[in-house]
Amino acid sequence: MRHSTSPRETRETRETPPGRHIAFDHLHNFRDLGGYRSADGRTVAWSTLYRADSLAKLGDGDEDRERFRRLGIRTVIDLRYPWEIEAKGRVPETHPFRYENLSIEHRPYDQAEIDPDIDPWRYLADRFGEVTEDGAGEIRQVIEVIADTEGPVVFHCASGKDRTGLIAALVLTLLEVDDEQILADFALTERATDRLIADWHRAHPGRVLRWPGYGRAPATVMRLVLADLAARYGSVPGYLTDRVGVSPTTVQALRDRLLTAETP
Repeated sequence: MRHSTSPRETRETRETPPGRHIAFDHLHNFRDLGGYRSADGRTVAWSTLYRADSLAKLGDGDEDRERFRRLGIRTVIDLRYPWEIEAKGRVPETHPFRYENLSIEHRPYDQAEIDPDIDPWRYLADRFGEVTEDGAGEIRQVIEVIADTEGPVVFHCASGKDRTGLIAALVLTLLEVDDEQILADFALTERATDRLIADWHRAHPGRVLRWPGYGRAPATVMRLVLADLAARYGSVPGYLTDRVGVSPTTVQALRDRLLTAETP
């Protein structure tokens, strides 16, 4: 039956610091994860960790490739399925960098075909829950790569929304960023929704987009995901320790690498 948390709920508008959103012509959801405040008073360093939609779209424009090159990215983590990469391509070789394909999702589903009459945000949270269980090993590898790699890192999926949003939330949790900031970061994808929908229509000219929540990322979804993990494992850090197997050494390396005493 239809739930009150409709995909038509009003999108929240949030003020974001200059430099959070990195402008590209063909990428819609490329963001710097810097500036979020940790519980110990430090902040996440700017220009060090980025999240994005599919970097294969960099191949559509010379100016976009040059913008990407100037960021000095040293490591690209592609969270998509291998078959997505085969169909859509991967990040072009703009400069030397390490490339890792770590597909954290194991049960594909088509968001365009989600039943409009089901609770949309509970449905998405349940899909996230599948990823947290099925992809625990790959999630650990992603976190280890981020912690152990020198230079700027970017991780991405197709829209930079769900798989990317989950990794961002888990990394920020390990950095002791509070839930309010984590939820706000997740919801910033809402600014890209219209362009993500336009991309879908261009890629599927003969199909009807059944689900009105396509491309949406309300904070409600991530709030449910974090609550579910806390219910199953006692806390989100407990999930990362007990299920994912992130070691204290990795956590310390992540904090040493990404947290700075400089003011945001």
